[in-house]
Amino acid sequence: MIRTIAVFLCACALAGCTAFFTPRPGTASHASAQDSRQVIELIGYTQKVAALRAEDQRRELNASTQVFSKDRGAYGRVRLALLLALPGTTFNDDTRAASLLEPLTGEAEPGPMQQFAGLLYVQISERLREQRRVGQLKEQLEAMKAIERNAAQLKEQLDAMRAIERKIMERELARPK
Repeated sequence: MIRTIAVFLCACALAGCTAFFTPRPGTASHASAQDSRQVIELIGYTQKVAALRAEDQRRELNASTQVFSKDRGAYGRVRLALLLALPGTTFNDDTRAASLLEPLTGEAEPGPMQQFAGLLYVQISERLREQRRVGQLKEQLEAMKAIERNAAQLKEQLDAMRAIERKIMERELARPK
């Protein structure tokens, strides 16, 4: 009986301690917890939109654009940037997504939303660098192909000139002296 009462009192004490660990509205930890929930919500939202058809994705992009036009805060910026950075969509625009996230990356004490924005910014910027590099490599490949074509043409011309030279030498040798 005493053990039961002791266990009950310990449970009540632990339940009372949760008030100490629960962030109170208006505090920094409450704002951080709210930011964390919003980041998780945005990740889920992006996964949901990625699974939609193109027409529904376009609708979600329009809705996110409207949200951003009304509220240019971190949530609206990240939400729109996530949609613009979705690979395989008709509206993919990594440059615009990076420009939306850039203002959030320079804060001195970043919260969860700013940290998430910074991570996205780095990944999108890296993808843009890789796309530029692929473009440069394609240009170099085309230049190499053009050089190879020119070399093949020059070789054909050289072979033709050698054939002409051989014929001339054969004629001179065949001519009676």
